[in-house]
Amino acid sequence: MIGLRLIRPWLELALDRPLRALSFAPHRSGFVMTDRILWREVRNADLHPGFDAEAWLADELAARGRQGAVGMMTSRDIGRHFRHDANIEGIAAACVATVGLGNAETVGRRLAPPASAIGTINIAVVLSSAMTETAQIEALTIAAEARTAAVMESGLRLRNGAPATGTGTDCIVIVAPPGTAAAGALRFAGLHTAAGEAIGRVVRGAVLEGAKDWIRENGGVANGYLPAAG
Repeated sequence: MIGLRLIRPWLELALDRPLRALSFAPHRSGFVMTDRILWREVRNADLHPGFDAEAWLADELAARGRQGAVGMMTSRDIGRHFRHDANIEGIAAACVATVGLGNAETVGRRLAPPASAIGTINIAVVLSSAMTETAQIEALTIAAEARTAAVMESGLRLRNGAPATGTGTDCIVIVAPPGTAAAGALRFAGLHTAAGEAIGRVVRGAVLEGAKDWIRENGGVANGYLPAAG
């Protein structure tokens, strides 16, 4: 269903044909047709004063000949990406995630992150079954719920003691074949559906694995945020 290539500073997810993506990615957000999703690894040296992330990423993708891709950025080592797959009642789902937690937040209680804090969760999910646009929107909410469940399960807490639920710059991309209800495309993707179960399983698994990896690497303290004991 997908192919992955790591060619630093890029991680490229290739689809077997153009599919409909829904995202709030910094490059080609919203509903778009694409056959590629790319992560661009960035470092502090790239983030100069007045940095325009969207314009910079668009230029980088154009230089690579991937203007038509959905593009995301991460400060996480892109070699530390995680993939989980599932097949529920014939609906196949694959998730690839990079997980940095340097600017973790808790929903509804915003903190000003330390000046040095960078790090985000970038998630791409690919579904085998055709979906209506409405179902794809619902699928995005399931992926977000699974992301939050995984971060909370990791035990990460903020410096004020609140449990982390994500980061301030998370990004999610949901990809599926386009379709209509009349043609048999999925109309729903909630938690009671096979699609919702598949999405939740792969996202929760990949993000939790990535979060645990980030916590191990950072030795319990990073940018003022403290992973909980245990």
